Amino acid sequence: MLQEDITSKSESFDLYRERITNFSNEFEPALFISMATKSIVWAILFFSVSLSSAFIYLRYTPNVYESSTILQINNSNNASKILEVKNIYEGDQEDKQLAADIELLRSRVFLKRVLSTLPLAVSYFEDGTFRSTEHYKESPYSVETKLKTGDIQGVKIFISKSNGNSGEINFQLGGKNYLRNFNSGEWITDLPQAELKISILDKGWKNITLGKKKQYFVINNLETIAASYSPRLSINLLNESAKTVRILFRDNNPAKTSDVVSAMSTEFISYDVERRSESAKSVLEFIDTQLESVFNRLKNSEEAVENYKRQFKVSDDKNEASLYFNRLNTLEDDNTKTMMEINVLDEIQKKIKEEKKPDVSALLAMLAGSDNIGSLGSQVNQLYKLILDREEALFQNKDDNQSIKWLDYQIELEKNQLIDGVNAVKTKLAAKSEQLEQLSKRYQLKYTEPGAEVELGRLQHLYEINEKFHQLLLEKKTEYQISRAGFTSQHLILENPIIPTSPVFPNPNISFTLAIFTGTILSLVLILLRYLLHDKISSLNEITRHTNAGISILGIIPKYKKDIPISQLLVDKNPKSLIAEAFRSVRSNMHFIGDERGSKVMTVTSTISGEGKTFIALNIAGIIAYSGKKVIILDLDMRKPKIHLGLEVSNLNGMSTILIGRNTIDECIHKSQLENMDFITSGPIPPNPSELMLSKKMYEVIDYLKTKYDMIIIDNPPVGLVTDGIDLMRKADFPIYIFRAEYSKKSFIQNVDRLQNESGLKKLSVILNGVDIEKRGYGYNYGYGHGYGYGYGSNYGYYDESKFNSKKK
Repeated sequence: MLQEDITSKSESFDLYRERITNFSNEFEPALFISMATKSIVWAILFFSVSLSSAFIYLRYTPNVYESSTILQINNSNNASKILEVKNIYEGDQEDKQLAADIELLRSRVFLKRVLSTLPLAVSYFEDGTFRSTEHYKESPYSVETKLKTGDIQGVKIFISKSNGNSGEINFQLGGKNYLRNFNSGEWITDLPQAELKISILDKGWKNITLGKKKQYFVINNLETIAASYSPRLSINLLNESAKTVRILFRDNNPAKTSDVVSAMSTEFISYDVERRSESAKSVLEFIDTQLESVFNRLKNSEEAVENYKRQFKVSDDKNEASLYFNRLNTLEDDNTKTMMEINVLDEIQKKIKEEKKPDVSALLAMLAGSDNIGSLGSQVNQLYKLILDREEALFQNKDDNQSIKWLDYQIELEKNQLIDGVNAVKTKLAAKSEQLEQLSKRYQLKYTEPGAEVELGRLQHLYEINEKFHQLLLEKKTEYQISRAGFTSQHLILENPIIPTSPVFPNPNISFTLAIFTGTILSLVLILLRYLLHDKISSLNEITRHTNAGISILGIIPKYKKDIPISQLLVDKNPKSLIAEAFRSVRSNMHFIGDERGSKVMTVTSTISGEGKTFIALNIAGIIAYSGKKVIILDLDMRKPKIHLGLEVSNLNGMSTILIGRNTIDECIHKSQLENMDFITSGPIPPNPSELMLSKKMYEVIDYLKTKYDMIIIDNPPVGLVTDGIDLMRKADFPIYIFRAEYSKKSFIQNVDRLQNESGLKKLSVILNGVDIEKRGYGYNYGYGHGYGYGYGSNYGYYDESKFNSKKK
């Protein structure tokens, strides 16, 4: 039997716990709005702090500006195409060249070159309270330097105004303080680190005053500023087909961002022209060398012809050996071309042997247009590919990297193979030249005549050969000069940079939007927490919704916002008041619960103290007494008696003395200020109130009082902690359970279920006390007004409310 009782209680407890859990799953808009109303002050505080933080952040965070340009990279050479000169940069390497150009733009070496063209040797600043402002191109003075050591670079050198165009500078370095006076335009030569010349400019110098914002300048190290600027530089490929690249730079100074990206694009074009023209320059140097030699031979041939004519008085109109000379000219022409190719190969072989990294572009240029040695072009292209791969690898690796060493080995191997190929071709050309010379000698021996005309023809033939060779070199020189000029305008700047007017960071719109969002989130979190943690009963609707039992609702008692008298009786002070009408409504609703004739018993209880059960008992008694019925109130809250306090009588005799037989019932009955309303106090606090309330004597007292009164109202102890009054409630005609709005916890509702389902209190009804009817939906700030919330003192009490609250949680 005991086991079944424990199992039944356990199941009941699980049911209660599940029901409490479901509280959080039911959204209550009215309660949420009430929590929002309560949180308005906190919401205003959250928004104020968020917006103030955003304002401070925007005020003291350095602005970051952004400028960009779009560059189209074009590797073709229009002049080479027009002249049909082989372009050594086109072919399979075009895509790799685009990637190499992008990596070049990203490289710190190229960035140093760009920065060296800008006025960044010295940076000028104004020192503010929280941040410094750079005066790029706007400084009221300029500084020229002659460095003796690099120690002074990066040091803040403060400058202040004295009189007119003079002032002083001071800085700290190595634990020493340096102070020097200066005059505008004069060199400061006695500093151990550098010589400085400060020139005062008209703009702004007269506005610099002592004691305000400090002015200072910094002598920059190009390597250091390149390292600091590199992360702020962005190079992105926009369209691979169009070969367009965006160059973007960010800095705290708007003018500097525009200057840097502009210098990046212009310097890239200049550098690319320099790089590409190097190959044509090498070819032109070779042609100039050959021209000088051929010109001397041509001059000597011309002089020999003229001298021979004068000496032998020979005319060149005769054509005795025309056939002989035609054939001999063909042989000599072929031999001349062969010797020229051998000279080219000698020059190529010399460059390969003497230069560790030969100019492959120049080698390809020398091979351009050759018929007999075109087979070497593939080897030179392979060497060019390996050198280009090595340059690309160096952007990501150091010289001692294994991949770099492997490429060096392949390059050296390819150079050796190229030298072998050159030697092989030279051998073939030498054999060909020798054959041509032998054929030429045969013709000379076969057709040699002692006549002066034959000798003149031979001299003229030598002159024509040298003249043709000289003419060929001049043509090639002209072609490569035009080709070199073709590099000047291939890269295009599609979008010029502009000086930004507004910063990209911090963004005021984003900052204030984030501040508003933060304030909103914090406010919603606070409201939501208050909503989720709110566990107080707010309305009758909550009581009916959270109980499974069919609870009878007697009514609500509105919140009394004035001071409640000590007697706690309100119905007699203003019978037509709203609170008096509420108690009349409760009295009327009682007829629906039980309307049988005869004396009735009413028990009033609650879960914990402070919910107003004594207040309700006294005023219901008062309103029933007004109707002409005789009413008596019994104070059975023996552990915390208080009716005697409100009605201002002694508590020497009462229910406790009646139940132990010390006094009779009539001796303990007190008359109240209201007609037809009597009461019996609890009497001295007994050590065993439970036994007294459950004794047979208790029911004898009630039976006796039924003979004298129409209504017996029993002020029971709270049943949330003790069960002394449950038996009396079970036998009462009107067992009433009191809740107080915004004071009683929602979990207290489960006590009503327990009393109905387990204790058999089928007639149990509920009154909600302290409802603020001025607020919609019964409101959410209920509580008794000033003066309510009575207590019992430190010497009274059978439970501690704080402990009870913690247990309920």
